Amino acid sequence: PGGYAKMISANNFINLASLAALAMLLVSMVLVLWRMARGPTAADRVIALDLLSILVVAFLVTVSIQAQETSYLDVANAYACIAFMGTVALARYISRTSRRQSEKKQGDQRNG
Repeated sequence: PGGYAKMISANNFINLASLAALAMLLVSMVLVLWRMARGPTAADRVIALDLLSILVVAFLVTVSIQAQETSYLDVANAYACIAFMGTVALARYISRTSRRQSEKKQGDQRNG
């Protein structure tokens, strides 16, 4: 009767919550892409790429919940593993490059 609040069903709540999460994840991805393009350093770009990978995994998990399909979870798991290896490789590359540049500067200062 008149005094009871209308309750939302569990399925409707999950549907609305997952849609809200997808929207927030998309906005976050756009902001991370802006940071990746803006930089200013290579390390900033690697961190932005790593964060984008995390957001993609979260997006895939949320799509899995929304679609009630577990195969997206397998894709998210595989993507997370590949993204981790890529982030480690980029970090090692940046570390080696910066080390070589600092050694070159020290050599130039000694010879100069």
